[in-house]
Amino acid sequence: MSQNASMDSCITNCLDCHRVCLETVSHCLAKGGDHAEASHIALLLTCADICQTSANAMLHKASVHNVTCGACAEICRQCAQACEAMASDTVMKTCAETCKRCASTCQEMAG
Repeated sequence: MSQNASMDSCITNCLDCHRVCLETVSHCLAKGGDHAEASHIALLLTCADICQTSANAMLHKASVHNVTCGACAEICRQCAQACEAMASDTVMKTCAETCKRCASTCQEMAG
């Protein structure tokens, strides 16, 4: 895959992950219990934020996108693990899969 195609794929995955994490926050708050635990909600929101920041850095063609992508990959991995722990729920399973996909392409962009 060319550098441009890799970056386009990463941007798409970051934007998808941003959307899915925000949708998952709403789901978790409605579900309550462990799903609505403050640390879990904070991780989902942080993941959504760093995904948006990484996508924006790549869209801006900022030379520091590798730094944001590195942070994004790590946060997405942690978010995927947290969501996998609740993966009997299809929304959580989707979030985990989306975070893993984003982590993978962001790790690639981080170098």
